[in-house]
Amino acid sequence: MKRILITGASGLLGVNLALSAARDGRAQDGGRYAVYGTVNRQAALITDAFTVIQTDLLAPGALERLLERTRPDWVIHCAALAELDACEADPEKARQLNSVLPEKLASLVARGGARLIHVSTDAVFDGRNGGYMEADAPNPLSAYARTKLEGERAVSRANPEAIIARVNLFGWSLSGKRSLAEFFFYNLSAGKQVMGFTDVFFCPLLANDMALIFFQMLEKNLQGLYHVVSPDCTSKYEFGVRIARKFGLDESLITPTAVAQAGLKAARSPNLTLRADKLARALGASPPGLSTALDEFYTLYQQGYPQLLRKIAGLA
Repeated sequence: MKRILITGASGLLGVNLALSAARDGRAQDGGRYAVYGTVNRQAALITDAFTVIQTDLLAPGALERLLERTRPDWVIHCAALAELDACEADPEKARQLNSVLPEKLASLVARGGARLIHVSTDAVFDGRNGGYMEADAPNPLSAYARTKLEGERAVSRANPEAIIARVNLFGWSLSGKRSLAEFFFYNLSAGKQVMGFTDVFFCPLLANDMALIFFQMLEKNLQGLYHVVSPDCTSKYEFGVRIARKFGLDESLITPTAVAQAGLKAARSPNLTLRADKLARALGASPPGLSTALDEFYTLYQQGYPQLLRKIAGLA
Protein backbone atom coordinates (compact mmCIF):
# COMPACT_ATOMS: atom_id res chain seq x y z
CA MET A 1 0.00 0.00 0.00
CA LYS A 2 1.37 3.38 -1.05
CA ARG A 3 1.29 6.13 1.55
CA ILE A 4 0.56 9.51 -0.10
CA LEU A 5 1.02 12.87 1.57
CA ILE A 6 -0.75 15.80 -0.11
CA THR A 7 -0.09 19.33 1.12
CA GLY A 8 -2.75 21.96 0.59
CA ALA A 9 -5.61 19.45 0.72
CA SER A 10 -8.24 22.18 1.06
CA GLY A 11 -7.29 23.70 -2.30
CA LEU A 12 -8.82 22.95 -5.68
CA LEU A 13 -6.14 20.48 -6.73
CA GLY A 14 -5.33 19.16 -3.28
CA VAL A 15 -8.83 18.02 -2.33
CA ASN A 16 -9.45 16.40 -5.71
CA LEU A 17 -6.09 14.62 -5.48
CA ALA A 18 -6.88 13.36 -2.01
CA LEU A 19 -10.36 12.13 -2.92
CA SER A 20 -9.17 10.56 -6.17
CA ALA A 21 -6.40 8.71 -4.37
CA ALA A 22 -8.64 7.58 -1.53
CA ARG A 23 -11.63 6.52 -3.61
CA ASP A 24 -10.40 5.74 -7.10
CA GLY A 25 -6.65 5.38 -7.16
CA ARG A 26 -4.96 2.00 -6.95
CA ALA A 27 -1.30 1.20 -6.74
CA GLN A 28 0.19 -1.05 -9.41
CA ASP A 29 0.12 -4.01 -7.02
CA GLY A 30 -3.64 -3.61 -6.58
CA GLY A 31 -3.49 -2.20 -3.07
CA ARG A 32 -5.27 1.02 -2.22
CA TYR A 33 -3.47 4.18 -1.26
CA ALA A 34 -3.32 5.45 2.31
CA VAL A 35 -3.83 9.20 1.96
CA TYR A 36 -2.88 12.08 4.25
CA GLY A 37 -3.85 15.65 3.45
CA THR A 38 -2.64 18.79 5.20
CA VAL A 39 -4.73 21.90 5.76
CA ASN A 40 -3.83 25.10 7.59
CA ARG A 41 -4.92 25.69 11.15
CA GLN A 42 -7.93 27.74 10.05
CA ALA A 43 -9.35 24.97 7.85
CA ALA A 44 -11.30 21.93 9.02
CA LEU A 45 -12.44 19.17 6.68
CA ILE A 46 -15.12 16.64 7.61
CA THR A 47 -14.29 13.36 5.88
CA ASP A 48 -13.22 9.81 6.53
CA ALA A 49 -11.98 9.39 2.96
CA PHE A 50 -8.46 10.47 3.95
CA THR A 51 -6.60 11.53 7.08
CA VAL A 52 -6.73 15.30 7.56
CA ILE A 53 -3.78 16.93 9.33
CA GLN A 54 -4.03 20.54 10.47
CA THR A 55 -0.64 22.23 10.54
CA ASP A 56 1.28 25.39 9.80
CA LEU A 57 3.85 24.18 7.29
CA LEU A 58 6.04 27.23 7.95
CA ALA A 59 6.27 26.60 11.70
CA PRO A 60 9.69 25.43 12.96
CA GLY A 61 9.91 21.64 12.83
CA ALA A 62 6.48 21.26 11.21
CA LEU A 63 7.71 19.53 8.06
CA GLU A 64 9.93 17.15 10.01
CA ARG A 65 7.05 16.17 12.30
CA LEU A 66 4.69 15.78 9.35
CA LEU A 67 7.00 13.44 7.47
CA GLU A 68 7.75 11.43 10.60
CA ARG A 69 4.03 11.00 11.29
CA THR A 70 2.98 10.04 7.76
CA ARG A 71 6.11 8.20 6.48
CA PRO A 72 5.01 8.76 2.87
CA ASP A 73 6.10 6.92 -0.24
CA TRP A 74 4.85 9.80 -2.37
CA VAL A 75 4.52 13.51 -1.57
CA ILE A 76 2.48 15.87 -3.77
CA HIS A 77 3.13 19.46 -2.79
CA CYS A 78 0.14 21.64 -3.72
CA ALA A 79 0.25 24.17 -0.86
CA ALA A 80 1.06 27.68 -2.08
CA LEU A 81 0.01 31.30 -1.95
CA ALA A 82 -1.74 31.31 -5.31
CA GLU A 83 -3.89 34.46 -5.17
CA LEU A 84 -2.09 36.87 -7.49
CA ASP A 85 -3.05 40.11 -5.78
CA ALA A 86 -2.19 38.68 -2.34
CA CYS A 87 1.29 37.86 -3.63
CA GLU A 88 1.70 41.42 -4.92
CA ALA A 89 0.58 42.81 -1.56
CA ASP A 90 2.92 40.58 0.49
CA PRO A 91 5.81 39.35 -1.67
CA GLU A 92 7.76 38.08 1.34
CA LYS A 93 4.90 35.81 2.38
CA ALA A 94 4.70 34.63 -1.22
CA ARG A 95 8.44 33.89 -1.18
CA GLN A 96 8.20 31.91 2.04
CA LEU A 97 5.26 29.80 0.84
CA ASN A 98 6.15 29.45 -2.84
CA SER A 99 9.96 29.26 -2.73
CA VAL A 100 11.43 28.63 0.72
CA LEU A 101 8.91 26.00 1.86
CA PRO A 102 9.16 23.85 -1.31
CA GLU A 103 12.96 23.86 -1.10
CA LYS A 104 12.95 22.64 2.49
CA LEU A 105 10.30 20.01 1.78
CA ALA A 106 12.18 18.77 -1.29
CA SER A 107 15.37 18.39 0.72
CA LEU A 108 13.65 16.47 3.51
CA VAL A 109 11.79 14.21 1.07
CA ALA A 110 15.01 13.42 -0.79
CA ARG A 111 16.71 12.56 2.49
CA GLY A 112 13.87 10.21 3.46
CA GLY A 113 13.70 8.43 0.11
CA ALA A 114 10.13 9.31 -0.91
CA ARG A 115 9.11 10.55 -4.39
CA LEU A 116 7.97 14.15 -4.80
CA ILE A 117 5.74 16.06 -7.18
CA HIS A 118 6.07 19.81 -6.79
CA VAL A 119 3.14 21.67 -8.36
CA SER A 120 4.08 24.83 -10.24
CA THR A 121 2.25 27.03 -12.74
CA ASP A 122 2.06 27.95 -16.40
CA ALA A 123 2.36 31.59 -15.30
CA VAL A 124 6.17 31.35 -15.18
CA PHE A 125 6.01 32.42 -18.86
CA ASP A 126 5.31 35.97 -19.99
CA GLY A 127 2.74 34.83 -22.56
CA ARG A 128 4.13 36.76 -25.50
CA ASN A 129 4.39 33.74 -27.77
CA GLY A 130 2.53 30.69 -26.45
CA GLY A 131 3.13 27.07 -27.40
CA TYR A 132 5.71 26.83 -24.65
CA MET A 133 7.73 23.67 -24.11
CA GLU A 134 9.73 22.68 -21.04
CA ALA A 135 13.00 23.88 -22.59
CA ASP A 136 11.69 27.40 -23.24
CA ALA A 137 13.02 30.18 -21.00
CA PRO A 138 10.52 31.46 -18.40
CA ASN A 139 9.94 35.16 -17.85
CA PRO A 140 7.49 35.67 -14.96
CA LEU A 141 5.52 38.91 -14.80
CA SER A 142 4.01 38.84 -11.27
CA ALA A 143 5.18 38.23 -7.71
CA TYR A 144 3.26 34.97 -7.76
CA ALA A 145 4.92 33.77 -10.93
CA ARG A 146 8.39 34.90 -9.83
CA THR A 147 8.17 33.07 -6.50
CA LYS A 148 6.79 29.94 -8.15
CA LEU A 149 9.70 29.92 -10.60
CA GLU A 150 12.13 30.35 -7.71
CA GLY A 151 10.39 27.40 -6.07
CA GLU A 152 10.84 25.26 -9.18
CA ARG A 153 14.54 25.96 -9.28
CA ALA A 154 15.00 25.44 -5.55
CA VAL A 155 13.21 22.07 -5.66
CA SER A 156 15.31 20.96 -8.64
CA ARG A 157 18.51 21.79 -6.78
CA ALA A 158 17.42 20.17 -3.52
CA ASN A 159 15.88 17.06 -5.05
CA PRO A 160 16.94 16.36 -8.67
CA GLU A 161 14.71 13.27 -8.82
CA ALA A 162 11.56 15.27 -8.06
CA ILE A 163 8.83 15.86 -10.63
CA ILE A 164 8.04 19.52 -11.23
CA ALA A 165 4.61 19.90 -12.82
CA ARG A 166 3.54 23.14 -14.45
CA VAL A 167 -0.23 23.11 -14.45
CA ASN A 168 -3.43 24.94 -15.25
CA LEU A 169 -6.63 23.35 -14.02
CA PHE A 170 -10.33 23.67 -13.35
CA GLY A 171 -12.85 21.65 -11.39
CA TRP A 172 -15.18 21.63 -8.42
CA SER A 173 -13.77 22.98 -5.16
CA LEU A 174 -14.72 23.04 -1.48
CA SER A 175 -15.83 26.67 -1.55
CA GLY A 176 -17.18 26.76 -5.09
CA LYS A 177 -14.91 29.73 -5.77
CA ARG A 178 -11.54 28.23 -6.69
CA SER A 179 -11.80 27.69 -10.44
CA LEU A 180 -12.77 29.68 -13.51
CA ALA A 181 -15.29 26.99 -14.43
CA GLU A 182 -17.10 27.50 -11.12
CA PHE A 183 -17.00 31.28 -11.61
CA PHE A 184 -18.82 30.98 -14.90
CA PHE A 185 -21.19 28.24 -13.75
CA TYR A 186 -22.40 29.86 -10.53
CA ASN A 187 -22.65 33.40 -11.89
CA LEU A 188 -24.45 32.33 -15.05
CA SER A 189 -26.75 30.08 -13.01
CA ALA A 190 -27.68 33.16 -10.97
CA GLY A 191 -28.30 35.19 -14.13
CA LYS A 192 -25.35 37.52 -13.50
CA GLN A 193 -23.41 39.30 -16.21
CA VAL A 194 -19.68 38.41 -16.23
CA MET A 195 -16.59 39.24 -18.23
CA GLY A 196 -14.76 36.71 -20.39
CA PHE A 197 -11.27 37.61 -21.57
CA THR A 198 -10.94 37.24 -25.31
CA ASP A 199 -7.16 37.83 -25.31
CA VAL A 200 -6.04 35.47 -22.52
CA PHE A 201 -5.39 31.88 -23.60
CA PHE A 202 -4.76 28.77 -21.51
CA CYS A 203 -4.89 24.95 -21.59
CA PRO A 204 -6.95 23.91 -18.54
CA LEU A 205 -7.01 20.30 -17.37
CA LEU A 206 -9.74 18.92 -15.10
CA ALA A 207 -8.38 18.48 -11.56
CA ASN A 208 -9.69 14.90 -11.36
CA ASP A 209 -7.84 13.97 -14.55
CA MET A 210 -4.71 15.69 -13.28
CA ALA A 211 -4.86 13.54 -10.16
CA LEU A 212 -4.83 10.31 -12.14
CA ILE A 213 -2.00 11.62 -14.35
CA PHE A 214 0.06 12.46 -11.27
CA PHE A 215 -0.34 8.92 -9.97
CA GLN A 216 0.77 7.53 -13.34
CA MET A 217 3.82 9.80 -13.31
CA LEU A 218 4.80 8.59 -9.86
CA GLU A 219 4.21 4.94 -10.70
CA LYS A 220 6.45 5.29 -13.75
CA ASN A 221 9.17 6.95 -11.63
CA LEU A 222 9.35 10.01 -13.86
CA GLN A 223 11.53 12.91 -12.80
CA GLY A 224 12.22 16.44 -13.93
CA LEU A 225 10.03 19.15 -15.45
CA TYR A 226 6.71 18.41 -17.20
CA HIS A 227 3.85 20.49 -18.53
CA VAL A 228 0.68 18.83 -17.22
CA VAL A 229 -2.03 20.61 -19.18
CA SER A 230 -4.78 19.88 -21.69
CA PRO A 231 -3.77 19.38 -25.32
CA ASP A 232 -6.63 21.78 -26.16
CA CYS A 233 -6.15 25.51 -25.55
CA THR A 234 -8.79 28.22 -25.54
CA SER A 235 -9.49 31.82 -24.59
CA LYS A 236 -11.10 32.41 -21.23
CA TYR A 237 -14.12 33.88 -23.02
CA GLU A 238 -14.55 30.78 -25.17
CA PHE A 239 -14.08 28.59 -22.09
CA GLY A 240 -16.99 30.40 -20.42
CA VAL A 241 -19.14 29.95 -23.51
CA ARG A 242 -18.41 26.22 -23.51
CA ILE A 243 -19.36 25.99 -19.83
CA ALA A 244 -22.62 27.83 -20.58
CA ARG A 245 -23.47 25.51 -23.46
CA LYS A 246 -22.61 22.36 -21.50
CA PHE A 247 -24.99 23.33 -18.67
CA GLY A 248 -27.66 24.99 -20.81
CA LEU A 249 -26.98 28.47 -19.42
CA ASP A 250 -27.26 31.86 -21.12
CA GLU A 251 -23.94 32.52 -22.87
CA SER A 252 -25.04 36.07 -23.76
CA LEU A 253 -24.40 36.98 -20.12
CA ILE A 254 -20.67 36.66 -20.85
CA THR A 255 -19.29 39.98 -22.08
CA PRO A 256 -16.27 39.60 -24.40
CA THR A 257 -13.57 41.71 -22.72
CA ALA A 258 -9.90 42.55 -23.23
CA VAL A 259 -7.89 41.86 -20.08
CA ALA A 260 -6.51 45.44 -20.06
CA GLN A 261 -10.07 46.69 -19.49
CA ALA A 262 -10.57 44.62 -16.33
CA GLY A 263 -8.53 46.79 -13.93
CA LEU A 264 -6.57 43.89 -12.45
CA LYS A 265 -3.65 44.71 -10.12
CA ALA A 266 -1.24 41.86 -10.94
CA ALA A 267 0.04 41.47 -14.48
CA ARG A 268 -1.42 38.55 -16.44
CA SER A 269 0.39 36.65 -19.17
CA PRO A 270 -1.84 36.76 -22.27
CA ASN A 271 -0.88 33.53 -24.05
CA LEU A 272 -0.19 30.65 -21.67
CA THR A 273 -0.63 27.87 -24.18
CA LEU A 274 1.76 25.08 -23.23
CA ARG A 275 2.78 21.91 -25.03
CA ALA A 276 2.44 18.59 -23.18
CA ASP A 277 4.27 16.45 -25.76
CA LYS A 278 6.92 15.36 -23.26
CA LEU A 279 4.24 14.11 -20.87
CA ALA A 280 2.39 12.29 -23.66
CA ARG A 281 5.57 10.49 -24.71
CA ALA A 282 6.36 9.49 -21.12
CA LEU A 283 2.86 8.13 -20.42
CA GLY A 284 2.08 6.80 -23.89
CA ALA A 285 -1.05 8.95 -24.23
CA SER A 286 -2.03 12.61 -24.24
CA PRO A 287 -4.02 14.11 -21.36
CA PRO A 288 -7.78 14.29 -21.96
CA GLY A 289 -8.97 17.02 -24.32
CA LEU A 290 -11.23 19.84 -23.25
CA SER A 291 -14.46 18.33 -24.60
CA THR A 292 -13.86 15.15 -22.63
CA ALA A 293 -12.96 17.14 -19.52
CA LEU A 294 -16.08 19.29 -19.75
CA ASP A 295 -18.22 16.16 -20.14
CA GLU A 296 -16.68 14.78 -16.95
CA PHE A 297 -17.10 18.12 -15.16
CA TYR A 298 -20.79 18.01 -16.06
CA THR A 299 -21.12 14.36 -15.00
CA LEU A 300 -19.57 15.13 -11.62
CA TYR A 301 -22.19 17.83 -11.16
CA GLN A 302 -24.99 15.41 -12.01
CA GLN A 303 -23.56 12.93 -9.51
CA GLY A 304 -23.67 15.49 -6.68
CA TYR A 305 -19.91 15.95 -6.40
CA PRO A 306 -20.10 19.71 -5.61
CA GLN A 307 -22.52 18.93 -2.78
CA LEU A 308 -20.14 16.27 -1.45
CA LEU A 309 -17.34 18.81 -1.38
CA ARG A 310 -19.52 21.33 0.45
CA LYS A 311 -20.26 18.71 3.09
CA ILE A 312 -16.56 18.00 3.50
CA ALA A 313 -16.01 21.75 3.95
CA GLY A 314 -18.81 21.93 6.53
CA LEU A 315 -20.87 24.22 4.30
CA ALA A 316 -23.87 21.93 3.82
